[in-house]
Amino acid sequence: MAILTTSRRFTAKMAIMACIAIAARRGGRSFTASAFAISNRSASTANGIATKSLPFVGRTASMSTSASSITKLQTATVEEIEKIAVIEHPSYEIISKENVDEYGAYCTMYRHKKTGAELLSVVNDDDNKVFGITFRTPPDDSTGVPHILEHSVLCGSRKYRTKEPFVQLLQGSLQTFLNAFTYPDRTCYVLASQNEKDFKNLINVYADAVFHPRATSDPMVHAQEGWHLELEDKEEPLTYKGVVYNEMKGVYSSADSRLYRQAQRSLFPDNTYSVDSGGDPVNIPELSFEEFRDFHAKFYHPANSRIFFWGDDDVEERLSLMDEYLSEFEESPESKPGSVVEWQQKTFEEPAWEVHPYPVGGDQDETHMVQVNWLMNEKQFTPLEDITVGLLDHLLMGTGQSVLYKTVIESGLGTAITGGGLSDELLQATFGVGLKGVKPENTKDVEELLLKTLAKVAEDGFSDDEIASAMNTVEFRLREFNTGSYPKGLSFMLGAMANWIYDGDATEGLRFEKPLAELKAAIAENGSAIFTDFLKQYLVENQHRVTIEMKPSKTLEEEELEGEKSRLAAIKASLTDDEINEVIQKTAELKKLQASEDAPEDRATIPSLELADLKREVSEYPNEVSENENDSGVKVIRHEMQSTSGIAY
Repeated sequence: MAILTTSRRFTAKMAIMACIAIAARRGGRSFTASAFAISNRSASTANGIATKSLPFVGRTASMSTSASSITKLQTATVEEIEKIAVIEHPSYEIISKENVDEYGAYCTMYRHKKTGAELLSVVNDDDNKVFGITFRTPPDDSTGVPHILEHSVLCGSRKYRTKEPFVQLLQGSLQTFLNAFTYPDRTCYVLASQNEKDFKNLINVYADAVFHPRATSDPMVHAQEGWHLELEDKEEPLTYKGVVYNEMKGVYSSADSRLYRQAQRSLFPDNTYSVDSGGDPVNIPELSFEEFRDFHAKFYHPANSRIFFWGDDDVEERLSLMDEYLSEFEESPESKPGSVVEWQQKTFEEPAWEVHPYPVGGDQDETHMVQVNWLMNEKQFTPLEDITVGLLDHLLMGTGQSVLYKTVIESGLGTAITGGGLSDELLQATFGVGLKGVKPENTKDVEELLLKTLAKVAEDGFSDDEIASAMNTVEFRLREFNTGSYPKGLSFMLGAMANWIYDGDATEGLRFEKPLAELKAAIAENGSAIFTDFLKQYLVENQHRVTIEMKPSKTLEEEELEGEKSRLAAIKASLTDDEINEVIQKTAELKKLQASEDAPEDRATIPSLELADLKREVSEYPNEVSENENDSGVKVIRHEMQSTSGIAY
């Protein structure tokens, strides 16, 4: 868990957290959006195994001259790279161009002239190409409309007419990543492939899906993916059904999820983070098809999009491919301003304490959960502040020996840590930590221990050895950029989005050399004061704090179920016989639609690869072999790498 609590500048963490959230299906607080707002859409391969990433399977045999040139970027000068990476296109204007030396990536920001869509083109010699399109989608309520829409746009579109193109794509694609995420304030659609034709096929399907989904004209999609009333016999009770509705019922059965939700709601009473973008099961049935359709029209316009490309594919082809979709739209000056996320001001005159129930079974221990939470910043952190808060978090919570983590877990007041420290994937950073498995009589002691420990650290500071150890760990993670089995481009995109989605500089949050050097200089001059001053300002003396106590209830689940039954009974009692028959008819129509096969002509619209599209040559990686290095008797093999950010392997 420690790696999940480092700063958002550590972009590798972003991909790791997102991928963990995919695997865990919203379990816990490992990602800001994990409990209530990061959703994913996965399907199965032909053999029935859920697929998130596939091993390397090769690229197309034919590559453009430009793409071939990109594979030589390791030895190219910046001027040579710029000739490949910066392409003039009549439909776009170039906003900025720069090389992010830390990751060996040349970045060009384009703006589509007709619509205002922004496109970040990243060129390097990574053959695992990544495409992403992200829309800022802040909801006004907890009906889950961003989440339902994220599911729904992948249920067929204007050009790709099957009911679930996503499933068919997985069966005929060499994708290395294919998914979508719903955050509290944005929705991302991401894909990756090492095969160039496959990459373009996937982009076409995703672009058509987000801009021209069947869902906005077919209420059956909203009913299936969101919610609908279900009834097969007029004598039976009404029930709610729907993919997202059922998913969020499961989420709300988790105590950790409820804790996270209450913490975020209480810290952000005045902006979009106070509601649940994933959807509260009580509120999801309040979403009408018209509201669902209007949300898409408002937020899924190119003017409100951020488009991302990464890898060794041809830049001009990237721009032309997206222009085919973007040029169909007109300018929409209100789209981007209409999706702005407002800053939550620190309005608490004194810290708050809230108590909320969570469901437990008859054989479960009736222990409490206690978590203390802070809203940290009211304005954007500078790059130096950003990396400082990340290192401070590591000093407090990064390892089993970190002072706050060790003190809390060894206190005996609870059985496991909650919160995990810093969470900074959204507009404003928060800090939360606490314990689960707390006896009722010890709940106040948990808060007191946390506050006293932080106050003591603020006075005593950190030792030189502690700071050096934390700095080494954090700096190595930054330089290593280890994303595991997931595409590096995905991590880079999520890191860029931390600023870009809020109209900031897309590459600023990815650069670490300058702020890292500034932090080292500050430590050399002032020691741990830079951390203790930060700790005092943003935690110890910060009154915008709320402690959430989750109290076990053995009757809550039954009470909520009875509440749902009562609402449904009232709805049924208000319906006429004709309206009841209409519900029965729509239930039958939806089940028939779900059971029906796609027409052959519709299946034929989904692109797939042929054998000729596969690369038959074995990839060879150049190695330099020294049989007797400096007459030492040691055999040394050298392989030139694109960018290791100062790490020698």
